[in-house]
Amino acid sequence: MNLHALLDFGPLQQEFGTVMKSFWGTIRLALLSGIGALILGTVLAAMRVSPTPVLRGAGALYIYVLRNTPLTLILLFCSLGLSDTLHLQISHDPSTNGFWLATIGLTAYTASFVCESLRAGINTVPLGQAEAARSIGLTFTQSLRLVVLPQAFRTVIAPLGSVFIAMIKNTTVALAAGYFEASAQMKQMFDTYGGTIPIFLGFAIGFMVLTLPTGFFFSWLSKRLAVAR
Repeated sequence: MNLHALLDFGPLQQEFGTVMKSFWGTIRLALLSGIGALILGTVLAAMRVSPTPVLRGAGALYIYVLRNTPLTLILLFCSLGLSDTLHLQISHDPSTNGFWLATIGLTAYTASFVCESLRAGINTVPLGQAEAARSIGLTFTQSLRLVVLPQAFRTVIAPLGSVFIAMIKNTTVALAAGYFEASAQMKQMFDTYGGTIPIFLGFAIGFMVLTLPTGFFFSWLSKRLAVAR
């Protein structure tokens, strides 16, 4: 009977499946937040270099507020403000609703860092190229889209990689928005089994599996698409 209990891997398999599911939730959250932050950050960067003072001011205000607000408070605002106070319910399933609230908060926060990285890349593009684009009749939006942004993106691939790696690690506070991901699963296992080193090391390795390939990919991409000056 004792031998049968020792050979019963059912609970271990179930626990492993739960951990893999939590890491898949982390991956989904990072992917969607990264895409959203890249889009929103590009729009904000365009606002920051716009010739319209109102757009520049609005973009600067967004960046100053979001960059200087802790991510935990932003996620709590999404949970308590958007969900509980404004009754924004994206889904009737609490887990799905928490996932999208965490995505909104993480996207809004990360977009401010994407914007500043991209704005630094825009500043590296020679002014004469933008002036030449305007001289042949291109509007500000057209010159930005066709001439400036393609070069700016190629210049800041490595910094953007650092931003996205930080975003992956920032998913560990998604529980503040009501979403249960890998770090929350680790805490639950600590409460169940005790704060053991193997559990910590297992989750640390899991996050390294996500962040190290991301860093290598962006490093390779930055060399592959480097702008020759």
